[in-house]
Amino acid sequence: AARNNYASVLHRANKSEAALEQIDQLLARDPRNPGMRNLKAAVLARIGQFEGAIELYASVLVDYPQQPKAWMSYGHTLKTVGRLADSITAYRTATLQAPQLGEVWWSLANLKTFRFTDADVAAMQGQLARDDISDEDRFHLDFALGKAFEDAKAYEQSFAHYAKANALRRQSVRYDAADLTDHVARSKAFFTPAFFADRAGQGCAARDPIFVVGLPRAGSTLIEQILSSHSQVEGTTELPDIIWTANRIGEHKLRGERSLYPEAMADLSADEIAALGQAYLDSTRIQRQSDRPLFIDKMPNNFQHVGLIATILPNAKIIDARRHPMGGCFAGFKQHFARGQNFSYSLEDIGRYYADYVELMAHYDKVLPGRVHRVFYEDMVGDSETQIRALLDYLGLP
Repeated sequence: AARNNYASVLHRANKSEAALEQIDQLLARDPRNPGMRNLKAAVLARIGQFEGAIELYASVLVDYPQQPKAWMSYGHTLKTVGRLADSITAYRTATLQAPQLGEVWWSLANLKTFRFTDADVAAMQGQLARDDISDEDRFHLDFALGKAFEDAKAYEQSFAHYAKANALRRQSVRYDAADLTDHVARSKAFFTPAFFADRAGQGCAARDPIFVVGLPRAGSTLIEQILSSHSQVEGTTELPDIIWTANRIGEHKLRGERSLYPEAMADLSADEIAALGQAYLDSTRIQRQSDRPLFIDKMPNNFQHVGLIATILPNAKIIDARRHPMGGCFAGFKQHFARGQNFSYSLEDIGRYYADYVELMAHYDKVLPGRVHRVFYEDMVGDSETQIRALLDYLGLP
């Protein structure tokens, strides 16, 4: 039982390799254990080993078919590998087994190209009319109905559902827009031309990572899919490792108090700076499934850490995926993010977040001219060849 709990905690902490070691020990003793097979499938999916995850989910569902959340997880993994019809079948199975499970209805909506039937809409409305469903099921159903009515061009009803979903979700998260505003001001004061000049030649020299930053729903996945079709570039996912690095730097100075990141970076030696860059490469190694020399980290929130990236990985490339604020911000409002985007549940919070993001990126354009390559989503869609050629030139790729 302790090892089971330990494996779960390691998975939640994104320590996938260590989690797999514990899970495999458990499975060696009890190879048909459904909980362990399910957990291993989740870990494999996180590190990009999707076929192994699909095989495990399928085997669990053969043995235990009445598991709506397992069907949903199976659907997520099938979606990721492009098996959309199979994914929809898995999601549909989950809705039949647990029609109140809002997340699976949202998962169907989140396929983007999926269209709900009138019967689907009535089923979701019926679940919302109940008074015994959880807040989590309720806001997921509202997000899904927002998409259903938007597709039907019933925009007033659509917006009402999006607004309800976001208001309910906002109640469950801790977010203060002033925190980012403060971070931007402190970063602008700290990351000066003199700071970077004093550290020229320091850091880990590897050029493996390509960071795609910005706001979610701004075209980062489009850029990732384009670049990962190049023979020298591997796509991964939104990796939390840079955020962890920033947290460690702040906590190292004042544990239990307000983080002094980025100011604490002033005390890092050249060896420590290089070690942080190498530690990032080491911790992301498990995400790389090929021998391609470059890989993409598309965590959008890393725009907050461009100064850190430029310091510890001076040869890494940084792409700012930007979209018009009306399109980008409203796309975020319509999206339910599983985690990490707590600014997105209020239009005011989103607007402030976008303004802070633009201000910080303008600062890096000034102090690190040419370091960040910006791709406007609208330009990429309107004139793909010109934009892709400019992107490859920036990356030094044929």
